[in-house]
Amino acid sequence: MPPNLNISRRRLLKTLFCSSAAMGLNLRAGEISSATPASASPLDLLALGDFGTSDESQKQLAQTLAGYATAMKNKAQGMFLLGDNFYHPMPGGFLSPRWKTDFSDMYPASIFPFPCWAILGNHDYHDTPGNEKIQLGYQASREHKTRWTMPGKYYRLDLPVKNPMVTFLMIDTDWESINNRIHGNQVACWMSAEEKTGQMLWLEKQFTSKRAPFTVVVGHHPVYSDGSHGDTPELVQELGPILEKHAVHLYLCGHDHDLQHLELEGLKTSFVISGGGGAPLCKNTEARKGSVMNATHGFSHLFISEKRLHVRHIDSSGKVCHAFSKGVEHDWKIEI
Repeated sequence: MPPNLNISRRRLLKTLFCSSAAMGLNLRAGEISSATPASASPLDLLALGDFGTSDESQKQLAQTLAGYATAMKNKAQGMFLLGDNFYHPMPGGFLSPRWKTDFSDMYPASIFPFPCWAILGNHDYHDTPGNEKIQLGYQASREHKTRWTMPGKYYRLDLPVKNPMVTFLMIDTDWESINNRIHGNQVACWMSAEEKTGQMLWLEKQFTSKRAPFTVVVGHHPVYSDGSHGDTPELVQELGPILEKHAVHLYLCGHDHDLQHLELEGLKTSFVISGGGGAPLCKNTEARKGSVMNATHGFSHLFISEKRLHVRHIDSSGKVCHAFSKGVEHDWKIEI
């Protein structure tokens, strides 16, 4: 058990929400800057997925992220790394130079001095055999403190530490049927069946334990997506009902290389994809009516203000391209 840090129904589901214009908000993307939250928030967090390409796209987006983080009035207290942290071969294991070039220098401690809570993506298993074990063990291998934080393939965070407002349940969605469909490997590049069973038992235990007012589940693969990968049938069938049963407020993921927000009829959970960290953008398929989907590199900003959980998608130019908020009772509204 990991440490405790306190097919598809796709075309049958109808999206409920409207655009901000239809709601009479008349707000343009980017009108709210990173420095102007509605009020002082006890928790500000960043999220970035599908970033570990080592190329110019990752570097450019990292610079945009650094500028946004520097401008934040309430400084961020942590960042979620949503998987596909390292594409392509990563020789050297714990001593690979990519730890410096693609992580510690790409997101420098002078600007990002906080924990970076990471989960595994399919490329973290596939592109360098055994690299998932390196990522899991990297923190312990360091003689000095590192911001890289991955205490297990699945783990819990209650934030802020004092009087938590949000419980984050970090999970591994690299299941055999999912990754085998993506990569078609003869060599396993997924969590074992025993690990998956253990994770699902652990997840149920977390849901029946005391939680903060908001609950967010964080995985790599989307449950629902209007991007090129589409819905993930296994997650729709196995994880989706659990999210609904336990009234999870938000499912946050990457995998599709874009920025999305979906609200589906009859479901309490909001589905957010933040996979624009640097990997080549995906071609989007036919979208559900009213879906908010931005085919751009970018990242996300989560914060709590006035007892609401706010999510902003920030595009490659540093502008807010979409924003919404959600209350404890699952009421939600588009802000941009």
